[in-house]
Amino acid sequence: MTFITLLGLLAGSLTTIAFVPQVVRAWKTKSTKDVSLSMFAILCAGIFMWIVYGIAIGDVPVIIANVVTLCLASSVIVAKLRFG
Repeated sequence: MTFITLLGLLAGSLTTIAFVPQVVRAWKTKSTKDVSLSMFAILCAGIFMWIVYGIAIGDVPVIIANVVTLCLASSVIVAKLRFG
């Protein structure tokens, strides 16, 4: 594994982990009053495009990081729709 691949994995891990506190808070408090549904919808569309891009260029760190991030961001959308 090259340094660039490791750097990509680290960057992807950090940006993905950044969503965890929001997900935990939304599900724990059952409150998403201050969460923007449109922002998360646009974000999920962009993340999906990063996954397609990662697949197209065969970049594993881009694919893995964005699949996990899409799951986390989507769970915030589900919480927003469920809890308001």
